[in-house]
Amino acid sequence: MTLDISKYPTLALADTPDDLRLLPTESLSPLCDELRTYLLNSVSQSSGHLASGLGTVELTVALHYVYNTPFDQLIWDVGHQAYPHKILTGRRDKLSTIRKKNGLHPFPWREESEYDVLSVGHSSTSISAGLGIAICAEKEGKGRKVVSVIGDGAITAGMAFEALNHAGDIHNDMLVILNDNEMSISENVGALNNHLARILSGNLYTSFRENSKKVLAGAPPIKEFMKRAEEHVKGMVAPGTMFEELGFNYIGPVDGHDVKELVKTLKNMRNLKGPQFLHIMTKKGKGYEPAEKDPIGYHGVPKFDPADDALPKSSGTKPTFSNVFGDWLCDMAQADDKLMAITPAMREGSGMVQFSKQFPQQYFDAAIAEQHAVTLASGMAISGYHPVVAIYSTFLQRGYDQLIHDVAIMNLPVMFAIDRAGLVGADGPTHQGAFDISFMRCIPNMVIMTPSDENECRQMLYTGHKHQGPSAVRYPRGSATGVDVQHQMTELEIGKGMVRRQGKEVAILNFGTFMSNALEAADTLDATVADMRFAKPLDHALIRQLVADHDVIVTIEENAISGGAGAGVVEFMMQEKLIKPVLNLGLPDQFIVQGSQQELHQDLELDAKGIEAQIRRYLEK
Repeated sequence: MTLDISKYPTLALADTPDDLRLLPTESLSPLCDELRTYLLNSVSQSSGHLASGLGTVELTVALHYVYNTPFDQLIWDVGHQAYPHKILTGRRDKLSTIRKKNGLHPFPWREESEYDVLSVGHSSTSISAGLGIAICAEKEGKGRKVVSVIGDGAITAGMAFEALNHAGDIHNDMLVILNDNEMSISENVGALNNHLARILSGNLYTSFRENSKKVLAGAPPIKEFMKRAEEHVKGMVAPGTMFEELGFNYIGPVDGHDVKELVKTLKNMRNLKGPQFLHIMTKKGKGYEPAEKDPIGYHGVPKFDPADDALPKSSGTKPTFSNVFGDWLCDMAQADDKLMAITPAMREGSGMVQFSKQFPQQYFDAAIAEQHAVTLASGMAISGYHPVVAIYSTFLQRGYDQLIHDVAIMNLPVMFAIDRAGLVGADGPTHQGAFDISFMRCIPNMVIMTPSDENECRQMLYTGHKHQGPSAVRYPRGSATGVDVQHQMTELEIGKGMVRRQGKEVAILNFGTFMSNALEAADTLDATVADMRFAKPLDHALIRQLVADHDVIVTIEENAISGGAGAGVVEFMMQEKLIKPVLNLGLPDQFIVQGSQQELHQDLELDAKGIEAQIRRYLEK
């Protein structure tokens, strides 16, 4: 989107942080207003993450104004809130391409800009990375400053507290900013608290604080008394005792939408020694009333008209796989009061809103803590309950040790409903669900199910729920296939596939929702198509039959070829000395960039035409 200078006169002067730092402080408030308007107008035309960025406009301006980026290093956690950062770091005119094929990456990305210090998509990494950089900055000795920004959701993860604990212990210079964007700004944010923040971050207070520590260093009882007294004084006006205990100097909370006060506080904090913690309060969706009222709905948005009071309704008539899971969960809970549903902060995305309202006593949001969510389920299973962990494929990676150590080794009946398996599209490499079959297939006791449509998904969820051991049902993002879903739930035979089309010469073994593509390709090739259903255990009898009756075996899955279901078929064939040519189709050995799911499937030749073309090329060799 080309900038209209008449509409954005101040923003036009701040194409880069160097330009921004030339502006007088009086220009910062109008700059924030224009930046917020530009963000709203751009994202409403292109789609993308909106509410988070609207809430961090003033923080972004203040940080780049005070710190000498990119020499000083600014690290964003997750990156939903980093759109204003992209706008101010030379990428303003490309913002309309964000999340699109060959466009701007949806999150901070090192290859895209020198201002993006950490490539990021998963939360709660900024403090750990920032501490690593701070340690090396001290060794470098050039005065480089390090700032890690983390949200109130992301700081719930254990990794964030591990990093805080370490940083407070080794005492390197760094600033952690907690962007607390609860629905309203608490009462202790305002003129008095801003004034207090300036005092607590100012030279007089900090020099007194540090000198007092030196004077009292030889008198432990007095030193401890003074430390406690200081905590009580600060505790009356600032909820920072916990961070102080971790070794940080806590400042705040302050109004994150007062850019001038933020600049003053950050200027004070920039030269403080040791680990500093600034707590700011912001409002998600700030400046756009519909987003302020519904920050969850406006977190990620399609194209929309900012003049409307609501986002456009989805035109799709087919349910999503997340909807299928949500419906099954409610139906299953009606019949089983021992069902316990767990999600690591993905209630809306996983289709659990209705369940959380209907069965609040059986619903548990573990916050952004995937490791805890998995082991929480193991405790419930040990107690004789029936836990279901609803988790995105890419987030299950973060609970891998717990999956092995706390579930599979004890063979506990925990079912994983794995959403966003396969290519998710616009969120890019950090969110593509490319590896779950590969990393689960090697775990003993696991049952891995790959439904080809929404009805099979429902029956597999029921099968996993009844199974007396760990199981997983993986399904993709987006609309289902449109088949009728049987309300009656039927337990499937574990490890049993079925032939969906009988043909000649070529046998296509399909794992998952590429089934329609496989059938379409098979029609032109007159190939056999099998719905394998289970990536583990494999249907050995069906594989033997298909190998015996066909000249070429083709496997298809929306998972990495390396270590995937197709690799399992090859392993079994070699073990049994079933020697036939095998073509494994799936995701290549590379990280898949952003783009629509349809575009990516076409590029990787995993749509019907691409599957046919890959098989024909293989047959010609």
